[in-house]
Amino acid sequence: MALELIPLCTATVTPVVAADLGVTPAGHRLMVTIREVVCVGERIRAHLKAGVSAGDWMIVSPDGTALIDIRLTLETDDGALIYVEYQGRRDFSQVYEGVDAPVYIAPRFETSDERYRWLNKIQAIGKGLVDGDTRVYEIYEVR
Repeated sequence: MALELIPLCTATVTPVVAADLGVTPAGHRLMVTIREVVCVGERIRAHLKAGVSAGDWMIVSPDGTALIDIRLTLETDDGALIYVEYQGRRDFSQVYEGVDAPVYIAPRFETSDERYRWLNKIQAIGKGLVDGDTRVYEIYEVR
């Protein structure tokens, strides 16, 4: 049985490091505020809901693996609210050597809006690249 990847959207995420806690017992802890998100796809068009907190509680392990833990709320172009959380990984050991490593994520969605309830039932995956101050992800529904 093979996996099928159905394009969901391109998500452009603009983060800002809000607090660098330094090296804690869990690893190098960074609290990152998500300033902007824009999602564009055939089935969904959305942006970060204004006035709602969005952030990444990132830990970079001693071997350079970044563990991403993001939560945010999207508002679709037609007014639906969608809660999104995703975890992922990025190899920061390559970044420190001047190579831009991709970011791999696994988003999950929650909404009560009838038009988008199908999102509650899917698992998505994505691959992102750093583009200046932004992260650009190609996100897919897994079937």
